[in-house]
Amino acid sequence: MGLAVAPWSWFLTAWVAQIPLWLYARRRRNDQLLLGALAWGGGFYGLVLSWITGIHPMTWLGVPWLASLGIALFCWLAITLWGVVLVWFWLLGLALVEQRIIVLSRPWQTSLRLCWGTALWCALEHLWSGSILWWSPLAYTQSPTNLWLLQWGQLSGPTTLTAILVLINGLGAEMFWRYRYSGLSRLGLSQGLGLTFLLLLVVHGGGAYLAQRPLSDKTDEAIQVGLIQGNISNPIKLTPQGIQRALEGYTAGYQSLAKNGAAVILTPEGALPYFWEDIVANGPFYQTVLRTHVPVWLGAYGQQGQQNQDYTNSLFAIDGQGRLVGRYDKVKLVPLGEYIPLRTWLGGLVQRLSPLKGELVPGSEAQVFQTPFGPAAVSICYESAFPERLRRQIQQGATFILSSANNAHYSAAMPAQHHALDVLRAIENDRWLARATNTGYSAIISPRGETLWRSALNQYQLHQAPIYRRTTQTFYSRWGDWLTPCLLGLSGSITFLAWVMTKTNPGRR
Repeated sequence: MGLAVAPWSWFLTAWVAQIPLWLYARRRRNDQLLLGALAWGGGFYGLVLSWITGIHPMTWLGVPWLASLGIALFCWLAITLWGVVLVWFWLLGLALVEQRIIVLSRPWQTSLRLCWGTALWCALEHLWSGSILWWSPLAYTQSPTNLWLLQWGQLSGPTTLTAILVLINGLGAEMFWRYRYSGLSRLGLSQGLGLTFLLLLVVHGGGAYLAQRPLSDKTDEAIQVGLIQGNISNPIKLTPQGIQRALEGYTAGYQSLAKNGAAVILTPEGALPYFWEDIVANGPFYQTVLRTHVPVWLGAYGQQGQQNQDYTNSLFAIDGQGRLVGRYDKVKLVPLGEYIPLRTWLGGLVQRLSPLKGELVPGSEAQVFQTPFGPAAVSICYESAFPERLRRQIQQGATFILSSANNAHYSAAMPAQHHALDVLRAIENDRWLARATNTGYSAIISPRGETLWRSALNQYQLHQAPIYRRTTQTFYSRWGDWLTPCLLGLSGSITFLAWVMTKTNPGRR
């Protein structure tokens, strides 16, 4: 399953990779399920999240080499184990269903197992996506490669894709089990494989139809967006050399894009590592904006609190006259990296290892990013993993999506996966998406998930392209994840029907 994820993108393996887990749930006692969760969950989440070890070494932050290695390994193991817990809960839930519900009636066993297995996985991913740690839905095993399947994200977000994947794997496991242990004939196996193939054909055929629909964007809704990829490595970012390089690179890039006709320019997360007030007071970049009169969406920091002791990771909308017309403060902060969870207990331990000089605080859930071109939905780095964050902004009238990220000091797997998540977000909400990152991948993504341009890694790059404002509402952007409660309700209904049928006809048990 891990190899299906970017940058490897062997997306076809995801259609069979969960079959062993389905089979394990049926052959093992409850006290053995944790071992299966460690094996499968550790393999999947451990592989796809191994890029987190790229934070080592942090000697540039003053952290000793050995302590840096310990922090990197702790972070990797912690987030991997959080995924293992999801798998363990699924195995426990499916085993409980097997022992308490599926034994009700033989004719209903396959339907009950498939419905509950799919519903439980979707419900757990939904719960995990509301926690402080989330990155790896099964849905992103298909992004950005399998664009036909990704179109179904418009129905109920990533849950739609996850449900299809889990169901297909469940069907495969059921056929294998019945052929191996229950005497299913070769003819029956062929029929089962044919049914599965037909389901795959219908899903991908429908997705192909959705992907080919014309966008019908209007010329007067176009925005010529310029992107700057500054390529300032984290070890030098806060040094005088790095700050000077950032000022020169973003100022020169802004001037070049403005001269070439860009209507607005987007910069990465924390492009200028200053507070907004300092940028206005002392910044040559701000003076260039005043002279050039081209709006900019600038990644920097904002101050909060009674004495401005707290700060926010923000994107600022500056119009052609240098006025601040909009501000978005990052809501989903990175645990340990941007704030300290359970600070009362962990603060004393972590503070000695953290680069934070103050407390980074989250923005309001209800904020709207106003720009000279109308409201926009914003995702700052880690927030791309949380689909509900962008959906709420689309509901509030956002007509396009801006993704601003750093992505520095990790392996190539992290920016590739980050890009895959943004492809999902563009399709789910039927919006154009522009993303600017510090070291890559910066990109322009259409509402159908097509990557019209993607930068190289670890290079200073400029790019200009149109995106379009859209006001459409998909099923997902309007109703959210409605599929998970429907799957749980369907599973409960089939269970009740099986119970009634069993009570009225005990001989069918």
